[in-house]
Amino acid sequence: MEHIIQLHIEKLPEGVYLATSDEIQGLVAQGRTIQETIEIARDVAKKLIEARTGAAPLPSVREAFDYPLIIAT
Repeated sequence: MEHIIQLHIEKLPEGVYLATSDEIQGLVAQGRTIQETIEIARDVAKKLIEARTGAAPLPSVREAFDYPLIIAT
């Protein structure tokens, strides 16, 4: 099953990126690039979802959803 969660990503003063999520308690990921941070967050989220017991279910992937597209110019 696939799930959609919202990540909050911010650049820290040290120059690395930090990802957290209000939807999955304990999700914290840090990387040197945004892409690396997202990949680490995906792995952490998968492990946290697999370990969930008694928590409210996460929403499944819908047929249509919004996706923020970032374009550097």
